[in-house]
Parts: sequence; C-alpha cells; structure tokens
Amino acid sequence: MKRQTSPLRFLYAASEQSADIFYLSGVFVPDPFLAVVVGRKSIGVVSRLEYGRVKAQSKFTDVLLLETVREDAALVLRLPIAEVGPAELMRYFAKQLNARTVEVPADFPAQYYASLQAAGLKVAIGSQPFFPARELKSDIEAAAIREGNAASAAGIRAAAQVLKEAEIVGKRLKYRGRTLTSERLRCMIDQACLEKGAIAQHTIVAGGAQACDPHEGGRGPLRPNELIIIDVFPRVSATGYHGDMTRTFLKGRADEGQRALVAAVRQAQQAALDKVKAGTTGAVVHRAANDVFESKGFVTARRGDGFVGFIHSTGHGLGLEVHESPRVSIGAPRLRKGQVITIEPGLYYPEIGGCRIEDVVRVTKDGAEMLSKSPYRWEIK
Repeated sequence: MKRQTSPLRFLYAASEQSADIFYLSGVFVPDPFLAVVVGRKSIGVVSRLEYGRVKAQSKFTDVLLLETVREDAALVLRLPIAEVGPAELMRYFAKQLNARTVEVPADFPAQYYASLQAAGLKVAIGSQPFFPARELKSDIEAAAIREGNAASAAGIRAAAQVLKEAEIVGKRLKYRGRTLTSERLRCMIDQACLEKGAIAQHTIVAGGAQACDPHEGGRGPLRPNELIIIDVFPRVSATGYHGDMTRTFLKGRADEGQRALVAAVRQAQQAALDKVKAGTTGAVVHRAANDVFESKGFVTARRGDGFVGFIHSTGHGLGLEVHESPRVSIGAPRLRKGQVITIEPGLYYPEIGGCRIEDVVRVTKDGAEMLSKSPYRWEIK
C-alpha cells in the first residue's frame, strides 16, 4: 500500500470539554470519542448512541459506527474484539493508511500515547491549539462571541441594578432585607446570563481586599465604599463560544484614591485599545497600558507574599476557550487580522482596592472591532 503523505492526526476527547475536537466536529458529544484527520478529510467514530445525531449535525467528512470499526479492527489486528479499545482503533487506522507517524494534541491521553509508541508508531505532539485556524475568527464566530458578550453584559446590568437598589446599613449592603454577599450577587448574575442562553461558571464578584487577587471568586458580605470587581465569562450553550467582560463598581461614595485608580485603569484600557491593529505586537499593546500606570505613579512591586500594581497581562485570546492564544503581554507576537482578544488592564492595591475593566475586540487591518458593549456608571450612590 502506498504510504500516506498527509499527516495522520488523532484526537480522543469529549467535544463537550475539548475545544479542538468541538472546533473540528461542530457538535457536542458528552463522552470521549475518536476523531481522525487526514489532509482535508475528517472522520468521527461514534457509538450507536451518538451516530444518527453526529451524522446529521456534525462537520465531519465522514461518520463511522464505532461497533463496525471495532469489528474491522479486530480482524485486521488479529485481536479479540474485547481487546479493541481507543488505542487499537488508532493502530487500525494507521495500518490501513500505511502511516508510521501520527500527530496528536498536547492534551492527548497519556495511556494511548504510550500504547501507540509501544506499537512502534512515532507519535508527534501537534501545535497548540491543534488547529491554528482557531486563532482567526470568521464573521460567524465573531457573531457568536458577540452573543456571549451580550450575555456578559446582561449579567453586568443585573449586578448594577442590584447595587443600585441595595441599601447601606452600617458596614454592610442589604438587598431586599438580606445581607448582599458575593455568593448571592453571583447567583443573580449567572441567572441573567442563563436567560440569554449562556452558562456562566466561576463568575468573579470580589470586593475590598479580595478584589486585589485577580482570580479570587469572592465570598462573604459586600461592603459599602469598597471597589467590587465583577468578571463575567459565560459560554453560549448553542455555539460553545464565550463572552468575557469585567466591570468595577462601588456602592456608596468613593474616595480620591479610588477615583484616581479607576480613572487610571480606564485611561490605560483606552490607550491599549488605540494600539490594537493587525501587525502591532501584543507587547506594544501591553506597554501602552503599562505606560499610563507608570506615568501616574502606580508602581508594580512585590509586597510580602504577593504583588501589587499591574500584575497580569493586558489580555488574551477568546473563543471556544476563555483563555486561548494569542496573549497580549510582554514578548507577545504580532497581532493578526481576525484574532479576538480581551483588553483588560487592572490595578490592585489592598489599601485602595482592585479595579479591572475588560472588553473584547476583533483585530482588523486598521484597528479593532468592538465585540462587547456595556456602558455603565461605576460609582453607585
């Protein structure tokens, strides 16, 4: 048999969890299954449970019935059918295509990687993401991300309304007679996203000192006159694409330090947005935000067991994953037309509070197309 010239590529995962296999298939499958890619041809191997739906709804070139392929593999490999598992199915395809080298993604199951090597195949680790085209979003993908951001905005609006209606009682906020906590506000934000067809997980509602840890989810009572970071990044159920939006609020009256902090973050975000366009490096965008902070005396430094100031990158790619390529940070490469990125500078000082403002854009030839929109008043009396 003539040796296969196109690389033989295997994925084995549930498309409910794996962005790469969902990107390839376009259909949600809750259990792991085998996908085979040869040149421009893609094959899904699924059980009877999923066969009809995947055949009707997926983007695969061909869909094969797992039970039939297992029988064929048992004959070709001369194995009892009970011993034909995922690794043996891959060996079967490699044998049929006369392939000695196969390519798998970085998160490929280690047990099958080892089995393929033990069978004499050379196993190469592919790029991350496995399909580099994921970085460049089509108009359809951009619309899906815009829908995700509409859900994020709904969550932000719900939070703003609750804070507007909340009462200041001593050192706590009360909403409809009960203490307003991070957990309670998070539930209301997530519900607003759900009503827009998106599922929010790990929504950040962090106030006071908690807001100075960027990935702290937030817990306990929310307090007046403290900055509250709200970061909402839901996944649209129908498409799998995410939104991602962050706003910073304060219920009560801000002091001069808090106002200066928020003003600096707003200015830094605009400076970074102004630099976004195809051909500009992510590092240039990051420096634009950092230069604003430094010009206003906001220093990034180590303090005790942590750090204060601008302690993270300016942004990241967004799509089927909340955090994906490219990065917008020191050393980041040139931006390309079609990439979707967040722009989210922030400042964090426990004695003042934390502030982060985040929006999503698609890189264009001459600038940035805004995919998120949620104007707001951050200081709520």
